[in-house]
Amino acid sequence: MKKLQYCVYVLLSLKDHEFYIGYTTNLHQRLTAHISGNSKATEPRRPFSLLFCEYYYSMHDATRREKYFKTTVGKKTLRLMLQDSLKEIL
Repeated sequence: MKKLQYCVYVLLSLKDHEFYIGYTTNLHQRLTAHISGNSKATEPRRPFSLLFCEYYYSMHDATRREKYFKTTVGKKTLRLMLQDSLKEIL
């Protein structure tokens, strides 16, 4: 059976309260890079909290979902989906 390999993840910057959305095949390694400041895109926005992740069999499905979450409608959907979690974190 094929493995769920591609992870779409959403981080919340505790500094500016904005999302960082990405995808990876190794969530632990990617989170370590974000948290330690080894990612140029997120280094100035640290610290982060992992809010959400979804796994996919297909890279195409994962990248499509990542792109959706990066749209205005996608971000609104995330805020609605995660409203209780956001209240607890913020």
